[in-house]
Formats: sequence, C-alpha cells, structure tokens
Amino acid sequence: MLMETPDETLATAAATGDRTAFGVLVQRYYDRIFGLACRLTGNRTEAQDLTQDICAALPAKLQGWRGEARFSTWIYRVVVNATHDMRRRQATRSRAAQGWGDWEIARQDEIATQAEALDWLTLAMRRLSPELRDTIALVLGEELTQAQAGEVLGVSEGTVAWRMSEVKKRLRVMAAEDAK
Repeated sequence: MLMETPDETLATAAATGDRTAFGVLVQRYYDRIFGLACRLTGNRTEAQDLTQDICAALPAKLQGWRGEARFSTWIYRVVVNATHDMRRRQATRSRAAQGWGDWEIARQDEIATQAEALDWLTLAMRRLSPELRDTIALVLGEELTQAQAGEVLGVSEGTVAWRMSEVKKRLRVMAAEDAK
C-alpha cells in the first residue's frame, strides 16, 4: 500500500517521524541519488560516500521540506548542494594541506639541522677531557648553576667558570678545523 503512495505524501509523513514512510522514500530514491552523485563527482567511491551522507542527513533535511516542489526535484537539489559542499570541503583541505606541506618540509629541515649539530657536538665532546665534559654536562645538560656544578664536582665556582670558558674556546677551534 505504501509503495503506491505519492512521494510528497511519504515525505510529509517522514518529516513528522514516520520511519516506514522514510524507508519507502529511501528505497525509491537511493539508486537515483547515487546515480546523480556519481555523475556529479565522476568518482564511484565519492558518490557512494556522498549517497550515504545524504541518506543519513535526510531525516533532518526533510524537516525543511515544504512541499512547494515535487519531491524528486527537491531531493535532486539536496544531492547537488551536498556535492557542492563536498567540493568546497575538499578544496579547503587541499589548500590547508599545501600550507602544511611547506610547514612540514621546513620542520623536517630544522630537525635535520638540529640533529646534525647535535651529532657534531657529541663527537666534539668526546674530544674534550673528562673534566671539561663533566662540567659542560652539568651546566648545560642539567642546567645547574656554576656554583651547583662546583659543589657536585668538588671544585670552586671559579674553576667551573674557567672550564666553561675553556670549552667554548676548544669548541670554536674544533668547528673551525671541521669547516676546512
């Protein structure tokens, strides 16, 4: 009996929550929605996704159906609008991805530069005496003050300051040698 009911009557009933009427409408129009979505997108997978999205949103959309046009005209307009919305979202994602791509390249370059500097510093540190390595590890690595590092190492704060100065000198010399 419902299969012979006009679309507009079913749409009015579905808009008020009649699940059976909604089911009949989806049965009648699913293939048409998919076919139009396929023609509009040119991509079967996108059309399938779009058709599912439209059918999922249809109960809420039916609340706005006023019955001023034939149901078939209204549902085709829903498909066209949904396709336009999908294209806008894809364009926005594409523009955002392009920006992120540039950002990611710059980020990866920075990571590589930092890793290279850290590798050089690690090798240079091995060339320092154990006393200088211990001092720099505490002051720079552990962020201790020179007084605190002196306490840990059992030397004066002045000795720690001298060692830090000596480390800087030696690292500059090593960098100059490595640059040649």
